[in-house]
Amino acid sequence: MRAGILGLAFAGLMASTVGSFAADVAVLTPYQSSVATNQMINVFQDKAKTAGWNATVVDTRGDMGQLASRIEDVVAAKVAAIVLVSVDPTQIQDQVSAAAAAGIPVITIDGAKAPGVVLNVTSDNFELGTKLSDFLFGKLGGKGNIVKFFYSAHPGVHQRELALDAALKKYPDIKVIADHYVVVPGPIDDARKTTENWLKSQGDQIDAVWAAWDEPAIGAQLAIEADKPDSKIIIAGIDGNPQAVELIKACSHIKGTVSQDFDAMAGLAAEGLTQILAGKTPEKAEIYAPAKLITPETLGVTCP
Repeated sequence: MRAGILGLAFAGLMASTVGSFAADVAVLTPYQSSVATNQMINVFQDKAKTAGWNATVVDTRGDMGQLASRIEDVVAAKVAAIVLVSVDPTQIQDQVSAAAAAGIPVITIDGAKAPGVVLNVTSDNFELGTKLSDFLFGKLGGKGNIVKFFYSAHPGVHQRELALDAALKKYPDIKVIADHYVVVPGPIDDARKTTENWLKSQGDQIDAVWAAWDEPAIGAQLAIEADKPDSKIIIAGIDGNPQAVELIKACSHIKGTVSQDFDAMAGLAAEGLTQILAGKTPEKAEIYAPAKLITPETLGVTCP
């Protein structure tokens, strides 16, 4: 298979390190514009530098076809390992399998298990979705109308949606009156525009916004603050995005976020890759990092 420009770059890098023990690690994602994804990549790069690896990051900006092509490039360049960040490996299964067949270990951070993936480090996303749903439904007193933002293309985010479905069965008086598949990249602006439309068409019926992650929650907050600032609509999301946390502190409509430990994910992935490059097999094929609920109360803030 012919290596592209990226593959040639990796090949050149490898040639420049002949005689050293530095491992060439390809870090690939379609979503580096996401705050959480970028955070994990930055932490992993720091860990890679400490380990003495040559880690090169490729962002395909939401283009899964380009992601598949770039993986083919780095496989052709014979990198030591491939790290996929915020990717469902089953969407690029042929390329992942080709890497495994070439003896190149593939690990995922905030991804999913799949054939050819040696290690996945993530959160228990069903638990995240359950925490979010239970919190939001509790704030509503177990009764009301919600709108939801979801994104089934990401395996973890889809698990959160499945957790919402399970929670709705326990809360028959909670109704989903509208939903929206978020556009990525650009989730904040997409959610803002969608919320504006919802507020115009059924704003008086909406009691809460269930956001599968914080960026759509932030978009909803921007729309509500602009169009219905005095409404009692409650918003909650997932990730612990710094902007979302600041909005919680400011007593905005965002009342909670389930914070993932992205630094821990990247660190555990680096530890796992260290073992893999040493010829060892990780004890577990999937590792969960801890998560916690952040609210005004946990931040020591009293909101009116």
